[in-house]
Amino acid sequence: MTMTKKQINNIIRDYVEGKLDEFDLEQAISPPGELKKRSSAILYSDSQYVVYGITKGWAKNWRSNGWVKSDKKPAINPDLWDKLLELYEKHDVTFEWVKGHAGIEENERCDELATGACLGNSLLIDDYYEMNK
Repeated sequence: MTMTKKQINNIIRDYVEGKLDEFDLEQAISPPGELKKRSSAILYSDSQYVVYGITKGWAKNWRSNGWVKSDKKPAINPDLWDKLLELYEKHDVTFEWVKGHAGIEENERCDELATGACLGNSLLIDDYYEMNK
């Protein structure tokens, strides 16, 4: 079977978007995984997928439906969503969506670090984190 350029591009786009969603979830899991006792925090993210997955109850619904979405398709990354739900049920976390690439300094730095990691470049050192840990 010969595929058209458009079909190939769609496959690549779907793969990349899936990987970015996975990366966003992993980044949301990481900070609370470091907490030793119940804590309160605000998690800012430019990923509507992550923020709405929690704030609109999508992930809880997917989990209660055996990781099946309302459109009857399987939820993507159920293992990561399950970890995220477990962690955030242990902590008092408020999710706030911020517009990406809007000049928000902290978000721009996160994007720079994430893009470097996704592209396989050597990881950049987050000087702010290192100075404040």
